[in-house]
Amino acid sequence: MEAMEIDSAGKDEAKEEGKGKPVMVILIGAPGSGKSTFCDLVMRVSTRPWVRICQDTIGNGKAGTKKQCLTGAASALKEGKSVFIDRCNLDREQRADFVKLVGPEVEKHSVALDLPAKLCISRSVKRTGHEGNLQGGKAAAVVNRMLQKKELPKLNEGYDRITVCQDEKDVQAAINTYTALGPSDKLPPGFFGQKKSDAKVQLGIMKFLKKKDPPGCSDTMMNVSLEDTQSHATKEKDSNQVLESCEEPKMASVGCSISLENAPTLAFPSISTADFHFNLEKASDIIVEKVEEYVNKLGNARLVLVDLSQNSKILSLVRAKAAEKNIDSKKFFTFVGNITKLYSEGGLHCNVIANATNWRLKPGGGGVNAAIFSAAGPTLETATKAKAESLSSGKAIVVPLPSSSPLFSGEGVTHVIHVLGPNMNPQRPNCLDNDYVKGCKILREAYSSLFDGFASIVRTQEEPCKDKFEKEFKGEVQLEQGSRSGDQKAKREAVCETDMNKKFKSFVKELGPNVGSSGDGNTGGQSRKAWGSWAQALYDTAMHPERHKNIIEMSDDVVVLNDLYPKAQKHVLVLARVEGLDRLEDVKKEHLTLLKTMHSVGLKWAEKLLSENNSLTFRLGYHSVPSMRQLHLHVISQDFDSNHLKNKKHWNSFNSPFFRDSVDVIDEVSQNGKAILKDENVLSMELRCHRCRSAHPNIPRLKAHISSCQAPFPAFLLQNGRLVFSEGKDANHGI
Repeated sequence: MEAMEIDSAGKDEAKEEGKGKPVMVILIGAPGSGKSTFCDLVMRVSTRPWVRICQDTIGNGKAGTKKQCLTGAASALKEGKSVFIDRCNLDREQRADFVKLVGPEVEKHSVALDLPAKLCISRSVKRTGHEGNLQGGKAAAVVNRMLQKKELPKLNEGYDRITVCQDEKDVQAAINTYTALGPSDKLPPGFFGQKKSDAKVQLGIMKFLKKKDPPGCSDTMMNVSLEDTQSHATKEKDSNQVLESCEEPKMASVGCSISLENAPTLAFPSISTADFHFNLEKASDIIVEKVEEYVNKLGNARLVLVDLSQNSKILSLVRAKAAEKNIDSKKFFTFVGNITKLYSEGGLHCNVIANATNWRLKPGGGGVNAAIFSAAGPTLETATKAKAESLSSGKAIVVPLPSSSPLFSGEGVTHVIHVLGPNMNPQRPNCLDNDYVKGCKILREAYSSLFDGFASIVRTQEEPCKDKFEKEFKGEVQLEQGSRSGDQKAKREAVCETDMNKKFKSFVKELGPNVGSSGDGNTGGQSRKAWGSWAQALYDTAMHPERHKNIIEMSDDVVVLNDLYPKAQKHVLVLARVEGLDRLEDVKKEHLTLLKTMHSVGLKWAEKLLSENNSLTFRLGYHSVPSMRQLHLHVISQDFDSNHLKNKKHWNSFNSPFFRDSVDVIDEVSQNGKAILKDENVLSMELRCHRCRSAHPNIPRLKAHISSCQAPFPAFLLQNGRLVFSEGKDANHGI
């Protein structure tokens, strides 16, 4: 790409105002090195006009392409603004196009955040709400893979100035340097920072992971090169884009593909091949045969074959044979890891695990059976005994896991399926003496029983696809849009199906009419939801507040805490401390007193926060379909000034009919015994200011508008106590 040209009029204008040259700072660093934080801290206080170009958000708040980043940077620089290029940029090739983008009229700087791999991994694994969704256990593998390609910048690439930061003290010094860089200032050229001898690859990373390879990732995944990866969003080969956006690599064989993290997932060991000595070739044939039979019947649900050994023969055989059958690697894959710690150690969400048990359904014996009973605690043995005293070969039994089990609270496992396969070991009961005709028949029956059991769980947990949204919201959408064309656009967006809806339709068709249940469009009838492990956090807080330090109020009925990722200046959650109240849909008339208590507590906190800052306005309400388990009331200020409010779903979840005002919920439950729920499709409506209702193309533009909008709130919000503000404040004018 040729260097851009800034028109002469722009140059003259800059000289007249006494401004220095614009600066383009190319940030270099692995995920978790702090690139976005660096930008934020500088831009927050700097007097120089900066623009952050981030590939994770360049596409209207979503992941975009390198080309879009180049275009955005060129546009900002032509306007005389300085630019941060917030991508990983770990190798020279990825940086080259940005260096070539500008001529001598722009200073080209590079800041390399060359922090220890252990620190980057720790940050990436622990963080949540990341713009590119790179977080959790899988982040470790991504950081490791990226660091293998790392090349620190050199002045001969075309930079005027390079700063290398190798610890947090260096980073803070660099932040201070760029924060102090005024509009007419210029930094001295040269190379700053000492390059260490191990900067190319930091070998301590694998000691941090405690394994040769990151948890859960087979050699199939680790051998995939950056050039082989491809972004689902843009279909362009770009290693930084793929990894920053946390897209999983596509593989020719069945590997570690975990893109549907919240889908119902069964993790199962190879049955009978360990202690029961079943032939591995025959067992792998049967596994692939039964997976192929069931995988498309399970819709978006996933099957995962797990083994503890990195060099597992059964995993290798199954991967190869599944690849020959072209089985969808998003629905079935192999995983290396401890089946009792798949989430905590490997970042894999599995709500159901299978146990290769003994006929007595008792702990002990070693292997998977002993590990699962030990990890689940005594409650699993009690729950199993309530179901059956023994198990025949070829059969399986589904056992709901009590919420008090460590596997439930720590790993998000809701069910254990005990399954018993054929035995070829003469040292164990019921040995078949190498009768593989009978043995193969029993093993097929065992896998069929196992997968049927999983299908029965999915039927009760998966939410049904709702198709009544357009009719239900027609009047409300028309009321909220300002013009006829606006009406039509909102309707089109509202009825647009998500990929998950489409996948679920095929799931319903395959598994039959008993999958979930739905009531009328308003109430969204009773159904059970499969909650991912991460979604259990509020439930655990409500049930065991003594384990948590972020509690700001606690009683027998409720727990109050600040939202960990607030979507406004002030955002408080009031949690119900009642078992079985996962969400608003579960509320009945018998819970009316609890709802009033939650509202009263929420109102008290709104008034307390108003006493600290009377310029705020608060709204109390519930999400129709929450993302986290346990009924909770949002007490949120209406400024929506927060770095955690990043996308359309965030905004519309608080500023559309999807957000149910607490006072309205209390009235509806009092009169009808249930609350009116609104469909998730409303979250796709266009972005509109919550005060003047003006439309905006993306979140940054919307945020810029609402920061200065002084229009009165809509009339319906000013009625029935839906808004809470200080006495003497005119909510119609926001003052």
